[in-house]
Amino acid sequence: MIVGVGIDSVSISRIAVLIDRYGRRFLEKVFTEDEIAKGLRRRDAAQYFAARFAAREAFFKALGTGWGRGIPLKEVSVAREESGQPLLSLSGRALKTTESRGTSISHLSLSHEADIAQAIVILEGDQI
Repeated sequence: MIVGVGIDSVSISRIAVLIDRYGRRFLEKVFTEDEIAKGLRRRDAAQYFAARFAAREAFFKALGTGWGRGIPLKEVSVAREESGQPLLSLSGRALKTTESRGTSISHLSLSHEADIAQAIVILEGDQI
């Protein structure tokens, strides 16, 4: 049963400005070390980080909490299956909150076009 759906769009150029202005300070506040290492190796780093930022926002919308309500952004990250399919990786309070709400499965899709990165998250579980 679906227990939550969230979608978000982020301006890639806005993320590029934040990276240029604040550098690692911004990245370390939002992203895990693994995401930072992978993102900084990419030619399209701003696109990479924008999609992952959108994934976090979409997750918090699907969870129904919004962000900034006691769950650090870094407790939600994006990993990849061997196939390349993106997946959410949760830790700490993000994981505990989803478990307490009966969520057992998450689905994530990322997309980008021109200056927009988008993400959708669907949370499934046994409870409403």
